[in-house]
Amino acid sequence: MVKKLTIGTRGSDLALWQANHIKDELAAIGIEAEIKIIKTQGDKILNLRLDKLEGKGFFTKELEEELLGGTIDLAVHCLKDLPTTHPEGLIIAALPPREEASEYLLILKDCVDVSQKLSLKKGAMVGTSSNRRKAQLLGLRPDLEVEDLRGNVPTRIQKLRDEDYDAILIAKAGVKRLNLDVSDLHVEELETTEFIPAPAQGALAIQIRENDTELFDALQKLHDPETAETVTVERKVLNLFEGGCHMPLGCYCKKENGKFEIWTSKAETADHFPERLFLRAESTEGLAEKIVAKFNVERKKPAKVFISREIGEHSYFRRALENNNIEIEGRSLIRTFPIVTVLDQFILRHVDWVFFSSRNSVEYFFNLKPVLPKRTKFGVVGRGSEDALRKFGHIADFVGESGDITEVAEDFAQLVGGQQILFPRAQDSLQSIQKSLPADAKIIDLPIYETVIEDDIDQSYADVLIFTSPSNVDAYFANNLLEPGQQVIAIGNSTGKKFDEMGVKYALPYSPDEIGLAEAVFGIEIK
Repeated sequence: MVKKLTIGTRGSDLALWQANHIKDELAAIGIEAEIKIIKTQGDKILNLRLDKLEGKGFFTKELEEELLGGTIDLAVHCLKDLPTTHPEGLIIAALPPREEASEYLLILKDCVDVSQKLSLKKGAMVGTSSNRRKAQLLGLRPDLEVEDLRGNVPTRIQKLRDEDYDAILIAKAGVKRLNLDVSDLHVEELETTEFIPAPAQGALAIQIRENDTELFDALQKLHDPETAETVTVERKVLNLFEGGCHMPLGCYCKKENGKFEIWTSKAETADHFPERLFLRAESTEGLAEKIVAKFNVERKKPAKVFISREIGEHSYFRRALENNNIEIEGRSLIRTFPIVTVLDQFILRHVDWVFFSSRNSVEYFFNLKPVLPKRTKFGVVGRGSEDALRKFGHIADFVGESGDITEVAEDFAQLVGGQQILFPRAQDSLQSIQKSLPADAKIIDLPIYETVIEDDIDQSYADVLIFTSPSNVDAYFANNLLEPGQQVIAIGNSTGKKFDEMGVKYALPYSPDEIGLAEAVFGIEIK
């Protein structure tokens, strides 16, 4: 290919970074290119919310028109900005490897409160013009105020520094690509499993004319098949919902151990509580259709859910179920008691890590008023334990990403070789994490509480039964049986193993916290 190509792009710092990145990638395969800046409707109208702009493609339409007119040879887009249907004569020729799709919550340091979810003080004002972000943010923290925020990435961050907001939500990819210094701000990274990104967030698209077959063939060297496989599912979901950038829809797909894992969040409006769903599938065939069918308002949902835990009046799980008119029967089947009342502070002097495998272990440990070295880090099995840790003013340095305790142990083991780890635990704990650590890890075992099973536990006739620990399974099934049609959700592998021994089928949430539980309940099929 002898011809020097012209790349069309928007003029923002991020768009220019993307165009120059593709220009460099083209140069690496022997193709010379120059850049042409094109203003779009989204760049010209800055006084309106994105969902108030008419039509679709307000960041892409003008680029596509110039591509069709032949004044440019290819256009570089943020794929999440590109409508799911293309103008006749244009195609996406290549999708380069995807950048991280997670979000950054950037917070002014005097507005940080680590005891609160997301480290934001109560009633804080957060800037975003994304309906998706607003719906999910208010789902997690209904006390927050959300205000519109427009402008390119540096402009948004400067508005935060000018104290127009207490915090802003922004894509991690944009901050990383521009190599922006945000060290003067508190950075809270919101993982894709907790805060679901926009379909195709973090992915770039190279768009060309359909009849430019020679260019198409050349661009395949820049194409990443795995990125294409996952973002195609996300965009298919968006297409089936007939939504655009303004729809409060999050969808994220990744390939893990040969299987596809996909999270979806959808709200009616930015002010409505979002529905969430997690699915795991062997292939992408029919996956988007299955996801959309799960959100069908006519689909039969559980009328009542039992959970072996007390559920707070304002908890995420309660609000998620009540939003679907699902009754909750929450009652703990066990009692816990401290077995240590005075802590030997000497054993804490050389502790590098403290690892918590439950909310109870966090609470009983800090009730002993431990004095820890400043270097001490904290690990937790999941987000539920992380929330408990925050109440004592600490942020976890390691959070288990999934309900698979083996995976959590493997991930944690990579951080702690040769270090001293304290495990405050229940007396009857299975010690799954400890058993999976490398031989050079120095484990300090600290049983600090015991569990006692309640007597004469009443049968539940709920459609779905959720069990939060092996002890709760033992307690319930000492005198009760499953009723016909009842379905079971188990929190964590050790709880699931109890049902394996009983020969009972069960669902396992991806994440053993209230978000994961809500996703699991929403995925249940009631016949």
